[in-house]
Amino acid sequence: MIHFEWPWALAALPLPLIFRWLLPPWQTLTQAALKVPFLEDLSGGEARSTLQGQRWPVVWAGIAWLLLVSAAARPQWLGEAIEQGISGRDLMLVVDLSVSMEEQDFFINQRRVDRLTAVKWVAGQFIERRASDRLGLILFGTQAYLQAPLTFDRKTVHTLLDESAIGLAGDNTAIGDAIGLGVKRLKDQVRNSRVMILLTDGANTAGEVSPIKAAELAAEHHLKIYTIGIGADEMIVRSFFGARKVNPSVDLDEATMSAIAEKTGGRYFRARNTEELEQIYQLLDQLEPVEKDKKYFRPRTELFYWPLALALSLAALIALIRARLA
Repeated sequence: MIHFEWPWALAALPLPLIFRWLLPPWQTLTQAALKVPFLEDLSGGEARSTLQGQRWPVVWAGIAWLLLVSAAARPQWLGEAIEQGISGRDLMLVVDLSVSMEEQDFFINQRRVDRLTAVKWVAGQFIERRASDRLGLILFGTQAYLQAPLTFDRKTVHTLLDESAIGLAGDNTAIGDAIGLGVKRLKDQVRNSRVMILLTDGANTAGEVSPIKAAELAAEHHLKIYTIGIGADEMIVRSFFGARKVNPSVDLDEATMSAIAEKTGGRYFRARNTEELEQIYQLLDQLEPVEKDKKYFRPRTELFYWPLALALSLAALIALIRARLA
């Protein structure tokens, strides 16, 4: 079917008639002339034919105006409606930037790196794989900040995660505030399609809301939280007195992380190295997508250049006829 994208442009159709009705008729200047009594005989049928023929340019001008206005209304040919089902989830990544994330107990390609670098490495690949999901990013330390609202622009979310730095949001860990901010951003989205992935290496040491209270609020809004505790169980520390084993994750509050996941219907994962972290994100990749409201797309083909070309052709023809009669 033919559709006009800007139908209001058709209101310009009666403008020539309005101007003809409002403006006074064109008056040609008259000068004294020699009256010839037998002018009627001289003009004859040829003069009447010329006068009669001059009405056609007016008709053509009207047709040209009709075509020009039609082109301005932007006619389009609409094809058959194509149903598009949109599937996926609204995923909010919540990443800890507290000072403890600078602990270098992870390895990437046999190179020792800090915990945040490992998270960027693995979570970046996870982001790229979630093509059908809307992704958001919350960074937290002493304060929680929404770094990226829910969006299909995975590249931007990936870039913002890569640009994050330890201590950017403060040195402490406000897990409860981060969950509360995530609930605020997700609560109005479609139910059963909202997921929060919380990654931290410590315990709640800042903020106004406790993690358990925030988890209860998330459960009330049917928001699922997957928690990931990051950090090695042991590492070798070398000093002047020799090498000794230490537990770099001694501050990790696994009980609270498990309780948060349990209250919201999620799961708690433990990532002691890069390989385990990759396996966790591969498990998260298996989340079943939820089909949202269907949308319909109708292919459009622009047609405005056809009436525009005809209008310009008629205008050129009118100009040529007037030039020959002048």
